Amino acid sequence: MQNSHIFREIDNSMVSLKDNVLLMASLTRLNLERAIHSLLTRDVDLARVVIGDDTEVDELELKIDHLGMDILVRFHPVATDLRLVITSMKMACNLERISDHAVNIAKRAKKIGKSTEMVEASVIEPLYSMAEKLLRDALLAYTDANSDLGESLKSADAGLDKAHKEVIALLSSRLENSDGRAENLLHLIFIARSLERIGDLAVNIGEDSVFLSEARVIRHDRKASGPGGN
Repeated sequence: MQNSHIFREIDNSMVSLKDNVLLMASLTRLNLERAIHSLLTRDVDLARVVIGDDTEVDELELKIDHLGMDILVRFHPVATDLRLVITSMKMACNLERISDHAVNIAKRAKKIGKSTEMVEASVIEPLYSMAEKLLRDALLAYTDANSDLGESLKSADAGLDKAHKEVIALLSSRLENSDGRAENLLHLIFIARSLERIGDLAVNIGEDSVFLSEARVIRHDRKASGPGGN
């Protein structure tokens, strides 16, 4: 009877941990979507919402850390359960950093939205689409413990890196004849950089999903194959 009670406690704690990670992931994706929308539609109020909502993401990261440590101390999980706790705590860290990038995008979008319209802002949308898909696939890899999907994100991220370099080259060339728009062009350059970093963080989540599913570490494979990563 006592063992049954303990097993039920472990199960409830693991479910709570994963539920909070998925909630944090949902809020992070929403923050990123709203940040880009505020840039493309020049919606300064929406940018302010993104900046304010980041607090909830930060609180969830702390809650996930607390839940994870509590499970480790109380139940001493092993095998798959242990990997789920470790992966969830690392994932929360990556999600918090992604949300921080969303906030940075929103802050720059707010400044751009207060000035004259910039046609160059449209070049950000394809980068967002690529970064958002990477993040969506990374979250699916975690949810389903799908190691094949998690491992595939490295090659997908190469496409985002290439597109990022092209956007930076384009925006940098416009700086030469900026006609007083240099500050906003720089904001767009940093927004593009944030999206490229979000891709890297999504790859981190994908790699952790491989560890969750197969107890296999592939991060060093990426470092050995060439430049990149976080």
